[in-house]
Amino acid sequence: MLVVNYNRNKAVEYAHKWALDRNPRYYDFEKIGGDCTNFASQVLYAGSNVMNYTPNTGWYYININNRSPSWTGVDFLYRFLVNNTSAGPFAEEVEIKDIQPGDIIQLSFDSPAIYNHSLVVVKTGIVPDEKNILIATHSIDRDNYPLSSYQWQSIRYIHIKGVRKFLQ
Repeated sequence: MLVVNYNRNKAVEYAHKWALDRNPRYYDFEKIGGDCTNFASQVLYAGSNVMNYTPNTGWYYININNRSPSWTGVDFLYRFLVNNTSAGPFAEEVEIKDIQPGDIIQLSFDSPAIYNHSLVVVKTGIVPDEKNILIATHSIDRDNYPLSSYQWQSIRYIHIKGVRKFLQ
């Protein structure tokens, strides 16, 4: 297994390109629970170019009926990223100051224990904080939107550390 850098530039370019539109390669989950984590996964894939096809615990999308729970589920994506020791992107939960463009932020609106929205970081200040982070997201489509405009019960910052690929 080879560890390579996550391409943050490609991830952010993808986020800007599709934040206010839909890539026809992927199903739009807007009307069946929301599209935010599907969009975040697309961004992660643009920056990693590796899926993990492990049944149930992997991270992949072939079509609406053949995808992992982590591709579209907020908590499933979190668990995949922070626990992944196989192919695909891997991450750690960090403090706000360690977040970078291409990383993921997840919000809980109602209960501190239940996260229900995934955002993609597209820009930060030199030292990231709530006032200088801009995000892109689906469900309510936004691009270059201030994180500080949200109100949440809980927030977590997921920093992509790298990508594992199988040796060819």
